[in-house]
Amino acid sequence: MLRKEMTKVEIEKELAGKGDYVLIDNITRFAKENLPTDIRKFIYIKLAEIYEKRNMFAEAADINGKLAEIAVIMTEKANFFIKETEDYIRAGFFDKAENSIKKIIANVKASERPKIMNSIKEFYKNQAGIYEKERRRSLAVKTYEKLLTLNISEEEKGEINKKLFSLYKELGMMPQYMAMRSKIGNI
Repeated sequence: MLRKEMTKVEIEKELAGKGDYVLIDNITRFAKENLPTDIRKFIYIKLAEIYEKRNMFAEAADINGKLAEIAVIMTEKANFFIKETEDYIRAGFFDKAENSIKKIIANVKASERPKIMNSIKEFYKNQAGIYEKERRRSLAVKTYEKLLTLNISEEEKGEINKKLFSLYKELGMMPQYMAMRSKIGNI
C-alpha cells in the first residue's frame, strides 16, 4: 500500500513486480492524496511510462500535461508539453495536440520555437509513415491532412499530396482522389 510518507525507493519497491493495470490503479489512487511535488512528479512519470508501454497514448498525454503544470524549470516544462503533444498525435487527437503546441509556444523562448516546430512536423511525418506501415490508412490520411495545415515547404507539400493521392485511391475516397488528381496532375 502506497503512503505519502514513503520515499521514492520505497515506492519503487512497493510497485515492483505488479502488473500494469494494478500499477495504474494503485498510482492513480495514490495521486489523489496530498503529496509532495517531487513524489507527485515521480509517480506521474511512472504512470506516463506505463500508459505509453500499453499504447494508451491519450492517457499518457494527459499525465504529461499534468507533469508540465507542476514543472518549475522552463525547459522541463517545455519537454513535458512536447511529450504531451507527441502522445496526442500518436492517439490521433490532433485538436488536443494543437492545444499542446500552443502551450509550448507560450512557454519557450522565441529562438527555440522554430526548432521545436520542426521536430513536431517531423513527428507528424514519422507517425503517418508508421500508420502506413501498419496499414492503418485512414489514420495516415488524417495525419497527412493535418500535416498539410502546418507551415511546410512546397516540396514537402508535393510529397504529402502524392502519398495522399495513393491513400485516397486505396481507401476508395473517390471525391478526394479526383480532387487530388486534378491538383497534382495525372500520375
